[in-house]
Amino acid sequence: MEDYSLPKDSLFLGFDSSTQSLKATVLDSNLNIVASEQLQFDSELPHYKTKDGVYRDPSNNGRIVSPTLMWIEALDLMLQKLSKSLDLSKVTAVSGSGQQHGSVYWKKGSATILSSLDPKKPLVDQFGDAFSTKESPVWMDSSTTAQCREIEKAVGGALELSKLTGSRGYERFTGPQIRKLFQTQPGVYDNTERISVVSSFMASLLIGAYACIDETDAAGMNLMDIRQRVWSKIVLEATAPSLEEKLGKLAPAHAVAGCIAPYFVERFHFNKNCLVVQWSGDNPNSLAGLTLSTSGDLAISLGTSDTVFGITDDPEPRLEGHVFPNPVDTKGYMIMLVYKNASLTREDVRNRCAEKSWDVFNKYLQQTPPLNGGKMGFYYKEHEILPPLPVGFHRYILENFKGETLDGVNEVEVKEFDPPSEVRALVEGQFLSMRGHAERFGLPSPPRRIIATGGASANQTILSCLASIYGCDIYTVQRPDSASLGAALRAAHGYLCSKKGSFVPISNMYKDKLEKTSLSSKLAVTAGDQQLVSKYAVMMKKRLEIENRLVEKLGRR
Repeated sequence: MEDYSLPKDSLFLGFDSSTQSLKATVLDSNLNIVASEQLQFDSELPHYKTKDGVYRDPSNNGRIVSPTLMWIEALDLMLQKLSKSLDLSKVTAVSGSGQQHGSVYWKKGSATILSSLDPKKPLVDQFGDAFSTKESPVWMDSSTTAQCREIEKAVGGALELSKLTGSRGYERFTGPQIRKLFQTQPGVYDNTERISVVSSFMASLLIGAYACIDETDAAGMNLMDIRQRVWSKIVLEATAPSLEEKLGKLAPAHAVAGCIAPYFVERFHFNKNCLVVQWSGDNPNSLAGLTLSTSGDLAISLGTSDTVFGITDDPEPRLEGHVFPNPVDTKGYMIMLVYKNASLTREDVRNRCAEKSWDVFNKYLQQTPPLNGGKMGFYYKEHEILPPLPVGFHRYILENFKGETLDGVNEVEVKEFDPPSEVRALVEGQFLSMRGHAERFGLPSPPRRIIATGGASANQTILSCLASIYGCDIYTVQRPDSASLGAALRAAHGYLCSKKGSFVPISNMYKDKLEKTSLSSKLAVTAGDQQLVSKYAVMMKKRLEIENRLVEKLGRR
């Protein structure tokens, strides 16, 4: 039997450069976590004056960016933290996760800066003049609606773009962001020699050269042909001139980007043979970290964004949701639904209605009845992605609603709910939307199980509501930050593929021993009462009706 074991005493380091923080997880050769660290941008790098890791531009509706240098300084600080508790010379491979869609614009001549870093100086001091624009558009940005429509029109419509690239035109996707930069700041675009996404940007720092964009994260750009896994000429031409040379080549997610740069060998004592495996997006890394490998399973990440994902071998891209190549399977795909109003919106309702306390929030959720007496709410603190609705709050009471039928049910819009009802309306509303959209996309209903991750997956009361609405068992993983865990696992996987000289199925690394690793999941909540699940299905139908009317009236499409 072939040996898929990892070198004894070796370590595998995974980063997650997300919206609000940089996290790191270190796995040993048995795939158990031996160290983890976290760095919050707002509190630990306060001189950038970000809120939730971003700048919201008050003068430009929907423009949201992050300072590029902040991500560089965070990497340096994180490695300082890790080097105090860990012998980094034992790290055999590094990989990482980057918030998807965010983009970085390297100024002409910056390749020289990357390749000649001085280990005596902090990273951040050496990149002050490396970027043609110092602000990176991020996934929360919704200022590119016009560019989305232009790109869709150029390829024959929204559905054609989705069939080609895996998604219709989305404001946060990198292609429309690049087109907007080209149209509004042509001088900046002309002065750009390389465009990175956050994942390839961070990998570039580590190898001291421009790293390729990996095929999975490239699917979040509206620029790659998802079946051929090459840049789509027709979309590149519709986006901006000379774009392919600025993007560079694509690489599979399991490929090696390069060896770690001398800077990190001298400054932090990495081994000079340490491999840097292609970084990928945060959601693909979560999929890896959750060991999602059965098409009947769903994963739901409850974080700064809420994300529902499943896997398939035969994707059918639609007008909503996304199809990406599976980062740990060279032939398969992952399906993804993304919601912008997630943890920050839950925190907003907690602060307004629950005395800024999760205990009070949970108490309200427990003391209100399922179905909330017919009270239903739509809460959009930010422009929503799915459905495409602007900022706003919409509350309804479903008169005569008992859960068996919608006959005789009338919805009446109201201005406010009492605090406990507001809390339940928010949580039920978020999960009913997820279930409705997932079913519409053809994801399994009910799923065989749901694996929950992200910050809110530690909240048992919220998970109980999820189980009631979906009607299946909910599992959680040992650590809610599955993206950095997935990145560490992918570092080990990339090392193994490199050693074997070809792709190795990732499950070979943990087959028959998953329960003994940090990748194992445990049952958190059992399936909800099936009668109640059926009643929620009726409520979900009504919710989608109201949602469709809101989109017709207010939608950004």
